[in-house]
Formats: sequence, structure tokens, C-alpha cells
Amino acid sequence: MSFRRHWVPRQAAGCLILGVMAVDGPRHPTVLEAKPRVADTGYRVVHGWPVLPESEMLGITSAVAVDSHNHVFVLDRRERVWPNSDTLDTAPIDSATVRVFDGPTGVRLAEWGAGTFAMPHGITIDASDHVWLTDVALHQVYKYSHDGKLLLAVGVRGVPGEDTAHFNRPSGVVAAPDGSFFVSDGYGNNRVMAFAPDGRFRFQWGTKGSGPGQFDLPHGIARDPAGRLYVSDRSNGRVQIFDAGGRYLKEWKIPALASPNNVAFAPDGNALVVDDGGKVLIPDRSGIAVLGPDGSFIGRFGRFGNYDGQFVAVHSVAVGPDGAVYVADADGKRVQKFVRVQH
Repeated sequence: MSFRRHWVPRQAAGCLILGVMAVDGPRHPTVLEAKPRVADTGYRVVHGWPVLPESEMLGITSAVAVDSHNHVFVLDRRERVWPNSDTLDTAPIDSATVRVFDGPTGVRLAEWGAGTFAMPHGITIDASDHVWLTDVALHQVYKYSHDGKLLLAVGVRGVPGEDTAHFNRPSGVVAAPDGSFFVSDGYGNNRVMAFAPDGRFRFQWGTKGSGPGQFDLPHGIARDPAGRLYVSDRSNGRVQIFDAGGRYLKEWKIPALASPNNVAFAPDGNALVVDDGGKVLIPDRSGIAVLGPDGSFIGRFGRFGNYDGQFVAVHSVAVGPDGAVYVADADGKRVQKFVRVQH
């Protein structure tokens, strides 16, 4: 889910107020507050990545993932927006929605998915380079081959539900090495669902709430090398961590996280957490928080803006096999590449 921010200065008790319109629904104006400077994480943007054909640009980029070949997969909604009415268009987007770029050079390699998806939301790639996607308008989860051949579809197309055969706007998906997979059924059902490799339902956990194992919009789900699951519990402002059986382990809820969307892991074991700022729309909130393996805050990079290294509404992050970081900026209509420079 992404947000279109309109800066409308207004004065209230000596403070500057932001007027905000969200593509996915309105959010309330928030008082600007000064934030202390944080440690430099060493991540620097790579100018000019990706390389697009002349007279072409990306649309609303909801997610990004990287395969073992360092190919970067970008979900591009083109001009399809999430309306303020919250009634999603289920007509397929005419243009290709999966766009593939070479990580080192940024050259476009392929694109597919035209006439298939209505509101693509999440994308991940498993250890066998299968491509997994979610569509919140069609209420489905998909598994594709690397070149775009449909291998599995779960859920009933265009039909939301609360039972084990339906999703209600599934936000994210992640697969284990054995082919089993987990879905954050986020916008409507506030749960995580586990499936066998063939798509058979196994078990689920979560209800709406703020307690351990409860969710208020589980927006993304990730898996670390040890098999632990990290659910971005966005409206609760935290990341919850579970084992592969759904048992609650702990949570990351720290001042550095206002509205976590997605998590990825760097080669050094640190976690990169997408934070779009949520209701705290102050200039330095749209960015990536870098946390240690224990959840301790290390620093962050990016802030609100449209220059290199800045974001309008950061929505997804992925890490390549070489450690390069790719960030999807939904309303900024771009994906940016970052590399870490040692001090």
C-alpha cells in the first residue's frame, strides 16, 4: 500500500502541519517535530540505476525482489492507484507489471505480467528462483517460474473471504526451501497463513489486536536463514518474530519504527526495515531503518524527498547476493539501488 503526500503548510500553535492525501485512503495531518541526527549507515545511492529506454519511466512500484542471478524483479502498477474510496479495480492492468533488470548494470532484461494483475502488492523470490506475488484486488497468491510461467495460484480470483480457502487482500508471501510458504493476509483478515508446497492449507495464526501474535495490518513477511518469520505489523508500529510453527518469539518495537512495511536481511545479518513514516510524516521518516540481529537500532538511510537517495513513500526493500540494496518507492515511481561504502 502506498501514499501520495501533498505538502500543505498550515500554522497551528507555532508548528507546521502537513496536509496528506493517501492513495490508499486519507491519513490525518501531523505536527512536524525535530528529530535528532542518526548514525551514518554507509549506504550510498547508485545514480542512474536502472537504465530505462528513452521516453520511458516506471509507474507505481509496489515491491522489489532479487534472484540468485542478481536479476532484480520490480512490481510496477503503472498508473493504477489505490483509490480513496477503497474500492479496488479488478480489471487487469494492460501493460507488463513484472519488470526485470540486471543488478550490476541496471539494464532491462525482460518484462511480463501484462493483462494479468489488477493491484499487485508483494513479490519475493525463493531459493529455487521461483517468483511469488500477491494481488490485493484479486485476493490471490501466485507462484511463477523465473520467466513468467504460472505454476500455482491460491485463493479465489476476485473473491475475498475469511476461511482457509480465501484471502482478503493478501499483502506478502515468503517461501521456505522445501517449497512450503507463508502469506500475510493483511488488509482484511490480520492473520498469517501457512501452506504446503502444493498450496494445501496447513495452519494459521493471528487476530486483529495489539497483543503478542495479534496484528493490525500485517503488511509484509520475511524469513531469515534460520527459518524465523518476520511480520511487519504496520499499524502497530512493530515487527513481530515467529518460528516456523507460528510460535511468537519476540517483537521489535522501538522509536525508530513508525510504520514498518517490509524487512530484508543484509549479508552481515543486519535487518533492513522499510519505514514509510505512517502518520508521522516528518521529512526524515520515509526511509530504511538498519537494525542489528537483536533488533537494536544502528541507523537509517533515506528521508522524504525526490532527490537521489530520498523517498516519497518507501514500500519495499530487497538485498542482492552481492549485498546491494534495492528500494521500491511507490509514489516516487522508482526503484533505487544502494551500496554500502566502508568508512
